[in-house]
Amino acid sequence: MHHSVATASRSQGQLIENKDGIRVRLATANDVPTLLELENSSFDHDKLSRRSFKRFVDSETASLLVATGDTTEGETIAAYVLTLFHKGSNLARIYSIAVDRRFGGKGIASRLLNAAEAVAVERHCIAMRLEVSEDNAAAIALYKKHEYRHFGVLEDYYEDHQPALRYQKLLRVVPQSDLKLDIPYYPQTMDFSCGPASLMMALAFLRDHFQFAVHEELEIWREATTIFMTAGHGGCGPHGLALAAVKRGLRAEVFVNNSGPLFMEGVRREEKKRILKLVHDGFMSKMQEFDIPVHDRPLKLADIENALRNGVVPLVLISTYHFDKCKTPHWVTVTALDEDFVYIHDPDVDPLEHQTVLDSQHLPIHRKRFEKMSQFGTKALRAAVLLCRGE
Repeated sequence: MHHSVATASRSQGQLIENKDGIRVRLATANDVPTLLELENSSFDHDKLSRRSFKRFVDSETASLLVATGDTTEGETIAAYVLTLFHKGSNLARIYSIAVDRRFGGKGIASRLLNAAEAVAVERHCIAMRLEVSEDNAAAIALYKKHEYRHFGVLEDYYEDHQPALRYQKLLRVVPQSDLKLDIPYYPQTMDFSCGPASLMMALAFLRDHFQFAVHEELEIWREATTIFMTAGHGGCGPHGLALAAVKRGLRAEVFVNNSGPLFMEGVRREEKKRILKLVHDGFMSKMQEFDIPVHDRPLKLADIENALRNGVVPLVLISTYHFDKCKTPHWVTVTALDEDFVYIHDPDVDPLEHQTVLDSQHLPIHRKRFEKMSQFGTKALRAAVLLCRGE
């Protein structure tokens, strides 16, 4: 997110490297006051708070490394690097790096970057991403030296409305694949609209001149919702999403391994169950009316491979347990496939975890993990929708 480079599962405090009087280790809670001072002296905006530093010290989804060096007043923190990990995926992201001006020119930023990459490799990440201000020449030079490649621009990213340049480095050799669709990304704007957001991404890829809009997201949700869930607003099932897609000019087919109304197991009141059945029966009647195929089996990786090869977009229902330990049904859009990984656009972006849209696009998920996460509930519900251009 921000980088002051020019001059500005291990246990906490574990020493990683000690060379030329500079020691690299994991941060501890005792480092927070000094880290906050370094942060405030390095950046004018987009600053990390004391609370954020405290949380990252203990977080399972972050690695906060510090480099310490000696001054006339004694040992102090010379620099830090914060790396974030998207739980459930094999992607890492450099969120912030800063160097104390007193330690500039000693190559500390490079050493920290190497250490951060090593931690990411230990966590089986295949790629490191980051964003950097276009006027931060020192940081850009550092990343280019470390073989990071520029792959995009994020407009109006920083608090001062400046754009961010996006860089990525592969940490291991990734098999090249032609099974990739350049699907535009759209983040859901409501907690319950992952299905509509996933469908809108497919619409943007498959339909000319489609424009993302919140009112369209709400309209799709209204059409496709199951009415009830275990709690909160209703979610969208595969039948409702398929109907919404066909209404918007696409062709759809549904894969679902459970017959009858979905998401019933968490609903206790008989009245709600009756309404869920009425909604489901209505969806099924319309599915027959529009001649939308329904396959009573799960979507397999071979099906995904065939779909991507033919420009067909798969929407897959997963359980968020592998992301946040919450067993919530969640729709994602599959964008690519190779020998080891399934890549997805996850419409959910959690700002509380300092996530941005960078963290949710083309997420690499190991094939075996994806197979596990694409099952929901005690009945191991597996549901998917394949979408292609209409005739």
